[in-house]
Amino acid sequence: MKDADINAVIKILKKELDVGTMPIVSHLAENQRDPFVILISTLLSLRTKDEVTAVATDRLFELASTPDEMLKVPVDKIAQTIYPVGFYRVKANNIHHVCRDLINRFDSKVPDDIDTLLTIKGVGRKTANLVVSLAYGKEAICVDTHVHRISNRLGYVKTKTPDETEFALRKKLPRRYWIIYNTIMVAFGRKTCKPVSPLCSQCPVNKYCDRVAVTLSR
Repeated sequence: MKDADINAVIKILKKELDVGTMPIVSHLAENQRDPFVILISTLLSLRTKDEVTAVATDRLFELASTPDEMLKVPVDKIAQTIYPVGFYRVKANNIHHVCRDLINRFDSKVPDDIDTLLTIKGVGRKTANLVVSLAYGKEAICVDTHVHRISNRLGYVKTKTPDETEFALRKKLPRRYWIIYNTIMVAFGRKTCKPVSPLCSQCPVNKYCDRVAVTLSR
């Protein structure tokens, strides 16, 4: 696709956005912008289905709603509460570590910049970008598997990893789209532009797509 086509693609996909396929963290951000909730929910969501993340997040924040309160909850109790999210025992330990870091280093406040967030153990680029963009409304591009796959499939970027995709998008994606790009592409990826056998015949932006690496479609 031509670089300029991204404006038409995003306009169409934004109009077609299916609320039911939006990421759980995007839903949370619509209702509240508590950086701590966004941070912890994003950590829980890694390798976990949204419906599981949503329930686990609600249960966890019924126990504690601040880093100080969370640190008082035993790790085993947190693990039991967030089960069956993926790697729930590891995530329970990570939550304690994150809370301790927030208390000791940041006066219990979640940092609002990517580089600082990345100094916290367990926080990767995806999580940092989501917190900065959804919790603080700052320009950041969260790249997950959907964003990476679709951006390459369209032919908008040519990259091998999500991190490479993020930096490629930073160079060419108009800044007005940075915050919404993840929400739009995740919803589109879940509904239409699936990892295997995408629904190209139903795609609202198929005329712009280069269909890179697509060998089977419906």
